[in-house]
Amino acid sequence: MAKNMDMTQGPIMKLIVLFALPICAGNILQQLYNTVDTLVIGNFCGTQSLAAVGTSGQPVELLLCIFMGMGTGVSILVAQFTGSGNLEMTRKAVATSISFLYICAIPLSFLGVLLSPLILGLMAVPEDVWDYCMSYLNIIFLGTLGNMGYNMNAGILRGLGNSRASLFFLLISCIVNVVLDLLFVAGFHMDVAGAALATSIAMFCSWFFSIFYIKKMYPELAFTWLPKHLEKSIMGQILKIGLPLGLNNSIYSIGHILLQTLINTQGAVFIAACSVGSRLTGMANVAINSFSSAATTFAGQNMGAKAYRRLHQGAKQIPFFSALFTAVAGLLLTIFCQPVLYLFTQENDVLAMATRYIQIVMPFTWFFAAFSAMLSFANGLGEVRYPTIVNILMLWVIRIPVAYLIGQWIGGTYIMACYPISFFCGMVGMLIFFLTPQWKRIPKQ
Repeated sequence: MAKNMDMTQGPIMKLIVLFALPICAGNILQQLYNTVDTLVIGNFCGTQSLAAVGTSGQPVELLLCIFMGMGTGVSILVAQFTGSGNLEMTRKAVATSISFLYICAIPLSFLGVLLSPLILGLMAVPEDVWDYCMSYLNIIFLGTLGNMGYNMNAGILRGLGNSRASLFFLLISCIVNVVLDLLFVAGFHMDVAGAALATSIAMFCSWFFSIFYIKKMYPELAFTWLPKHLEKSIMGQILKIGLPLGLNNSIYSIGHILLQTLINTQGAVFIAACSVGSRLTGMANVAINSFSSAATTFAGQNMGAKAYRRLHQGAKQIPFFSALFTAVAGLLLTIFCQPVLYLFTQENDVLAMATRYIQIVMPFTWFFAAFSAMLSFANGLGEVRYPTIVNILMLWVIRIPVAYLIGQWIGGTYIMACYPISFFCGMVGMLIFFLTPQWKRIPKQ
């Protein structure tokens, strides 16, 4: 059996860092995975192609977000069952997740292809970018099963306390993506269609390798390639935890589409600049998902083990160190942003806009790091309602209205300032969670 991390005993931050490091390295690879598309497109294709890659992520996010919430629900359940030592329930949760994957992924592949034109129309995608977006999305959605399958299996492994295996899967996927990007885009001149094809093939590779790994290293889970059993009671628990998270993701994605619509109205240059700028913010934010995933697993395992004193200690330490790491990374990339941006594009107008994006957003992403760690910690406890409400308010009451106001009063090319403002409000909202009855019911000893 593979070595899992027991987060119910031992030094908290040592465990968190050891758990988070492979995820952090995986996030770096994931950023490289996405960045390679942008680098290759930016250097071998035009501004419209670069803009298409930047704006096409929103339709994919919208259609897959509910399932991703369910995947988080599976991870939380596996963590809680692992913490309580209940192998039988862990096995049932895994079997149910396999069935749920196929029930969702195959229909979503076709639904994505059908709905992409409607979503792009609502996003006010410029005419000179439209065909590139459609070409990219039609191929990306055909890779839905591989994308969702990998993310589901990675969540199961994290719930078990194994964060290292996903790093290996991502490394394989990243290598495949880089090689195929250069082959399809630079070699065969397939433009954005080549980048999409490379990404889809790479995700399927990650999924296949994750299945081989789980079957070999965790035979006691009886993991299968195809669905065999769906436990109704487990599915009910997954829905109870995952559906609010998925709906929250869905509402969040709609908000992202509205923000992308504002960006799209500024033209292809600004779209391309935001696409490049978001890649750099992603680099600075690699610690956020890592510490957040660790927070979910830590909270789930210790809640299952009834280790309440450790929960109180972890609730303070994890958000603090996540914010600290992100602040340092954000400061460094803000200072050295221009030479890094130059790797993506040499067009002066795009570079100027991307630099503005970085200088406005990057220094304040540590707000989001603290917010995300606290939110994930609460989710790991099974308390998904409060974080969902805070997340929705952060987007719909703060970020979107602020973006529109900035566009009206200051100028559309400054709307990215809505991000740090909403990050701060979200952080304050999650701090208030620790004053609620849901948290106070957990004893300190």
